[in-house]
This record gives sequence, C-alpha cells and structure tokens, in this order.
Amino acid sequence: MKNSIVIAGSMAQKPGRGGHTWVFLQYLLGFRKLGWDVLFLDRLEPDMCCSHTGGRSPVESSWNLHYFKNVMERFEFVGSYALLRDGGDCALGLDRSEVLRRVAESNGLINVMGFLNDDEILAAAPKRIFLDIDPGFGQMWQALGQHETFAGHDAYVTIAENIGRPECTIPTCGLRWTTTRQPVVLDEWPRADPGDVDNSITSIASWRGAYGPVGFEGTTYGLRAHEFRKFARLPGLTGRRFELALDIHPADVKDIELLCECGWSLAEPRQAAGDPWCYREYIRKSAAEVMVAKGMYVQTRSGWFSDRSICYLASGRPVLAQDTGIVDRLPTGEGLLTFETLEEAAETTRAITTDYPRHALAARRLAEDSFDSSKVLGTLVHNLNLC
Repeated sequence: MKNSIVIAGSMAQKPGRGGHTWVFLQYLLGFRKLGWDVLFLDRLEPDMCCSHTGGRSPVESSWNLHYFKNVMERFEFVGSYALLRDGGDCALGLDRSEVLRRVAESNGLINVMGFLNDDEILAAAPKRIFLDIDPGFGQMWQALGQHETFAGHDAYVTIAENIGRPECTIPTCGLRWTTTRQPVVLDEWPRADPGDVDNSITSIASWRGAYGPVGFEGTTYGLRAHEFRKFARLPGLTGRRFELALDIHPADVKDIELLCECGWSLAEPRQAAGDPWCYREYIRKSAAEVMVAKGMYVQTRSGWFSDRSICYLASGRPVLAQDTGIVDRLPTGEGLLTFETLEEAAETTRAITTDYPRHALAARRLAEDSFDSSKVLGTLVHNLNLC
C-alpha cells in the first residue's frame, strides 16, 4: 500500500505571506516527490479571518479562504486538503468523515508547531509528530510552566540542530528530540541566472514576530529587532545596496528611521512576497541574502537555519548568515558565509562581492547537498520509523 502522510499547519491563517506558505509547500511537495500521498490540514477561526483591506470577514468570504484555495489548486492539491473551522466542520476541501478516514490510514501526522488542536483528528493518527520550526520559545514556555506546548504527541522534531548539546541553552523539557533540516524542493527552486539580478542584497522578514522576549534562567532571549539594530550600519560600511521586504509596524517609527538613515531600502512586503510566486521571483532577482536571526536563535546557539535562506541557496544566491551555531553543522565559507559582529558582516559582504560567480555556484551546491527535500525527508522518515 502507498505511504501517506498528513501535514497540519497554519497557511490560511497568514494570507499574503509567501514565505510562510512555502514552509508547508516544501513538505507537501517534497513528500509527493518521494511518492507519498499527502493530506494538508489547516484551520480558521473567526478571529483569524480578514478581508484584503485588513478588516474582519466571515470565513466563507475571507481573504484567508480565497488565498488558501488558490495555493492548493495551483499546486495541484485538489482532493488532498481540508480547511477546518471553529466547531470542527470543514469550510473547504474534504469533509470531516473523509479527513478522519485518511488520517487513520496514514503513516503519521506532522503537526507543525502544534497548530492542529482537534482532539478527534489527532486521536485518529497512528503517530502524532510535533514539528518545531520556531525553537526556543515553546521549550522555555513549557519549562517555565507557562504553556504545555508539546502535550498530546508521540514524537518531537525540531530544526534546532544543537538541542541537547552543551553549548545550546534551549531546554529539552525531558523529551527525546529528533533534529532535522528544513527541506527545499529543488525542482521548484531552479538555479537562477547569475547575471539576472538587480544587484541588491535582500531579505524578507518580520521585525518583531508573534512572540515577545522570553526571560529564562537569568537571561532575556530577544527578537529579530534586537539583533538587527546591531547591524544597521552595514550598508554604509560596504557601499552595497541592501533592501528589506520588512513587515514592521508603523509604531516602530524610530527603527524605520534608523534603517533608512543607515542606507537600507524598505520594500513593501506584500509586493515582494505576497504569494508563493512573487516571493520566489523576489529571491531569484536578488544578488544575495543577509540573514539576521531572532535573538532567541542566536543567544541559545540553537543551530537554527532559515527556511528562507535555503530558498536563496537553491536559487544560486549566496547567503550572509548571522551565526546561530550553524558553523558546527553546515559547511561555510563558500556560498554560505557567517558573521557574529558588524565588522564580520561587512567582511563577508566584501568577500561575496569580490568573487560572486564562485559563491553563487557554491550556494546551489550547498542546497543540493544539505537541503534537498528528498534527502531531508527521507532521513526524517527513517529517523521517525514512519515506513
């Protein structure tokens, strides 16, 4: 019988965020490429729904539903998804009885960040796997007794590759963690022409994100905003054009002024990354990426690496990455260069500028060697005994 996998996540909750959408597509397309049947489960509650203008909207007429349906259909997942709503019935896709049947017959359910909270569906799965793609927050909340993040699952997977090692301060919460890299489906991210760029070093990011800083064992673990301020002067030190497709609240006026004064260009994130296709095109037109991580990932020495950066690498675009402990896990120096200080960030920028063709080729090779979805998901299936 054909293997099947259920992926549960929050695509519909965040319409217009192409990078967030790709997180789930890499798993769905990656498993399908391996020959697996896939089922994607999402859910919408009334307070999640909005119109294109940002106002509240009923589920049936919401931008969320329209966006989700468009993505599922264009990537040919018709008959392989369901959008649950408050109360447990299905607003779109398969009906609940079919979902329960498919879940029960699957090899397992991968619950990304525990977003699926439907007890009946979770109980139907032969194996419930928590996939942690935002490491540090959930573990610290649980260790502090603030939230039972991981309850109701049988296996635990994280992209924090250093968890459990002496240098990593993310608590394990007494759980056995399987580590994984995030996958990229190379067929969907072909190498771009090295000459087809607008010469900007770019990134796509949220300034603060959904969570606040976390205090744990005497240390406050911060957000991307806290780290990025350390590197604000980078454009002026290098003479290169840097552009951010930055989701930042207008109330952060001082940070916006700081970035502009230091030479950063700010792109409208909905135009640069408002769906999976323009997100991909924005990356392919970039010369390289500068990746500044959340303070949580950096301070804990987590070994976290960005799903966005993987897409840059696959596209043959070098990545300048703030070190989160990845130097112990990934080959660096060609295609992927790391930094810890502002001066090191400027140095890596100059290195890529000086020998761009070599770094562009190395970037694609690194994606093929370390992040190819067939390799990453094949290893994950083996480590979780899903076959």
